[in-house]
Amino acid sequence: MQTRPYGSWPSPISTSAVTAGGIGVSGPAYGGDTLYWIESRPEEKGRHVLMSASPGSDDKQGLVTVTPDEFSVDTAVHEYGGGEYIPGSGGSPDAAIVFFCNGADQRIYRQVGSGTPSPITPEPPEPGSVRYADACIVPGEDALVAVRERHPPKREAVNDLVWIDGTGAKDPISIASGHDFFSFPRVDPTGTLLAWTTWDHPRMPWDGTELWTARIVDGALTNIKRIAGGPEESIFQPEWGPDGSLYFASDRTGWWNLYRWNGDNKDDGKAGDGDGAAAVAPIEAEVGTGQWVFGLSHYTILADGRIYCVYSRDGLDHIGLIRPGSTSIERVDLPFTYYGRGGSIAGNGTDKIAFVGATAQTSPAIFEVDVSDEANPSLRKVREPNQIDFEAGDLSTPEPIEFPTTGNRTAHALFYPPQNRDIQGPDGELPPLIVKSHGGPTANATSELSLGLQYWTSRGFGVVDVNYGGSLGYGREYRQRLNGQWGIVDVDDCIHAARFLEQSGRVDGKRMAIRGGSAGGYTTLCALTFHNVFAAGASHYGVADLELLATDTHKFESRYLDSMIGPYPEKKETYIERSPVHHAEGLDCPVILFQGLDDPVVPPSQAEAMVRVLEEKEIPFAYVTYPGEKHGFRDAKNVQRTLESELYFYGVVFGFDPDDDIQPVDIQFREDLG
Repeated sequence: MQTRPYGSWPSPISTSAVTAGGIGVSGPAYGGDTLYWIESRPEEKGRHVLMSASPGSDDKQGLVTVTPDEFSVDTAVHEYGGGEYIPGSGGSPDAAIVFFCNGADQRIYRQVGSGTPSPITPEPPEPGSVRYADACIVPGEDALVAVRERHPPKREAVNDLVWIDGTGAKDPISIASGHDFFSFPRVDPTGTLLAWTTWDHPRMPWDGTELWTARIVDGALTNIKRIAGGPEESIFQPEWGPDGSLYFASDRTGWWNLYRWNGDNKDDGKAGDGDGAAAVAPIEAEVGTGQWVFGLSHYTILADGRIYCVYSRDGLDHIGLIRPGSTSIERVDLPFTYYGRGGSIAGNGTDKIAFVGATAQTSPAIFEVDVSDEANPSLRKVREPNQIDFEAGDLSTPEPIEFPTTGNRTAHALFYPPQNRDIQGPDGELPPLIVKSHGGPTANATSELSLGLQYWTSRGFGVVDVNYGGSLGYGREYRQRLNGQWGIVDVDDCIHAARFLEQSGRVDGKRMAIRGGSAGGYTTLCALTFHNVFAAGASHYGVADLELLATDTHKFESRYLDSMIGPYPEKKETYIERSPVHHAEGLDCPVILFQGLDDPVVPPSQAEAMVRVLEEKEIPFAYVTYPGEKHGFRDAKNVQRTLESELYFYGVVFGFDPDDDIQPVDIQFREDLG
């Protein structure tokens, strides 16, 4: 066992290993018995491809890359996308049909087998100005219903639901409009009923949504009824059961739980609320999540009435079974603690379920379970794109921690201690700490293996991934702690997590850094500006000026700050009070900023405003930009450069020499670091 200063440990986890292990898997779905999913590939500049596996195939055989090289399965609706594809009912491999959104032009394409995809939606007036997502197939019709988002010049985007001819012979027809946002269009098995959700400014979908049903007559909707939801109730994932019942998740009790609507949609002339929604299996856990993207799935219903669901409790995920007639959820004995970002489960309708599964020691992979024999379910690994070749001794295991925070409350985090099987720190020296603030901010830290995080722990850093107040997974009350308090509650919780670990003697309180991306970047900059706890910080496309965010962002988040800060411009003074860029006098520690120059969510103007402040105060800083990158870096070489630059920066600030061969970063006013 060698002894080396913390931060300078030689590590087997290189930046190329991080990006090579960065292939993402998501969105499993069945077309008949054929299983499909999406893979994101950093080495192909973030291209998304559709994969398929024939029944019984595994990671060694039978896998097919469905998407041709010149296409990327991706949608930019709400800027964050999701719900990029929908498979048909199956058939032979040569006749199987899939519909997908193409990233380059945002049109929907129809692909038969391995053939060349053909567009079925019109070419938009400007590239990418008409987008589609979250499509569903209409049984008995060669047609889809999908969310459409149009971007007229110099106006806010317009969203609606459209009826799309499956052959492309006719232009899409709007069938539901008048709300700011639409999601989860789902047609019943008979092809005669449609369910969907809506919400309107200033609410976000986890604040309050409405569930609607209507009858489908000749491609148009009649007898439209609102059957659940409202300003203080969030509805998630409506799905039709095989018997025609409508299921959905609601957080009306404080937790997203499953309900079944027992009403009807007869042509009775009534357009008021439906009734008869009954709880299926009440539980103090989340069977749902925040709709940051489309296509999320927390449950699937089989033909015999069994429901398999993903539920989250105490920061960990589980799969549960609800039997017909039961009012409880039975935990299914599976070795995973993470089931995909926001849940990711699908069923073939009869005897199989599929999901994204991972643990703290294993990367996300596609799994399938044969549930025809409940007493002896058969689990098989279909696809694990990131083969982990590292020894267990090189991987840090997260420790769920609870710690006291402001207002006599308790907050949550996952702590990863330094870990390297060959290296230990010097006697009497404590490791530096990186406090990780997740984005969103209405999101959450999860427990799957992250080589991007293990990159730090294997070099001698402790990392604490904070689920501050406002995070998903702990119920509506915990989620609403950020109401009116963004920039306060999240920052306090990050600081208390760091102090908790310092006071427990596990980290060096003089060498603590905070890092975060997007909203996590805002928390980072607030912590550095309004408090004197951290010795350094790293902001990845972070928010520095709340006014700019309120006036220069995309539609989905354009009123997000109303609940977390207050309506703008009525609360302009609060926006100024909580914007780091307006309080430069409080900032006196080094900062490194990373920014994609084509970011539509947090534009470069945010980082540039912070750079001007740092220059005026002559505070040591580095500003690293990437042409062509949007919100979140996809290109492997940029991801690698970001990790190396941040490590180099911490080495200069904390006084250690990284073992890695890193191209130096231009640090302004570096001489002031001593």
